[in-house]
Amino acid sequence: MATDTNTQKSPEIDAKLQLGIMLTIPFSFIGRQVIRWVNNLGAATIFLCLALIKTFRSKQLPKTVSQLFYIGAKSTAIIMLVSLFTGMVLGIQSYHALIKFGAQGAVGTLVSLSLIRELGPVLTAIMITARAGSAMTAEIGIQRISEQIDALKTMRIDPLKYLISPRVIASIISFPILTTVFDLIGIIGGYVSGVLLLGLNSGVYFHSIQANVEMKDISDGLIKAIVFAVIVSTVCCYQGYFSHLRRDSHGAKAVGFATTSAVVISCVLILVSDYVVTSFLI
Repeated sequence: MATDTNTQKSPEIDAKLQLGIMLTIPFSFIGRQVIRWVNNLGAATIFLCLALIKTFRSKQLPKTVSQLFYIGAKSTAIIMLVSLFTGMVLGIQSYHALIKFGAQGAVGTLVSLSLIRELGPVLTAIMITARAGSAMTAEIGIQRISEQIDALKTMRIDPLKYLISPRVIASIISFPILTTVFDLIGIIGGYVSGVLLLGLNSGVYFHSIQANVEMKDISDGLIKAIVFAVIVSTVCCYQGYFSHLRRDSHGAKAVGFATTSAVVISCVLILVSDYVVTSFLI
């Protein structure tokens, strides 16, 4: 009798176990993803710290200047183009919104503060990510899969010092400068649309900028630019440096996936960190 009772209970126990396993599958998936994300975050932080420490060693200046030219100078044209039309759109939208309240004299204030505090740092970082960040990932990834990085180690050349540190420092220098260029050209774009096209008084436009833009606004925008520079350079270099460890692909395909991941992750982190930094600065 006892054996029959155990036999009857065992299917019920198995069914409950299966139900419990099915209920825990979503949570286990989320847990694995969180653990993987935390591991990658820690590895990227160590990666960045090692790159920054090795920046202060000798013979880094020529490589840093070369990266400054590539990341900064060669991105200037696209930054100026985007900022000009961004400022023009802001000028038109601000004018038509403020004229309903008879406050069209505040167009300059709205355009300048929008650019300096938010749009300038964010759009500059996204454009540099699209142009230079993707190229950094692809270049380092190709060097990894072609074993050039292993060859550097064989020749007793530190790959972090030779490849990563100049790019990180060049990004930290270039992002604030290009953000400033974006802000200036954007304000000129607002002048073109607001004053030259819509007939706003030029003196009112520039006076509202001078009266309402403070040094704190400029410094907050530059702080954001530096934060974005650290994020973009770290993510792009990290994805390229460890592209050979990807589970979903190998070889040239891994470099393509790493480049795509670097751009997407950088853009998402730019927007997330923008909110976080703004919360601390206000």
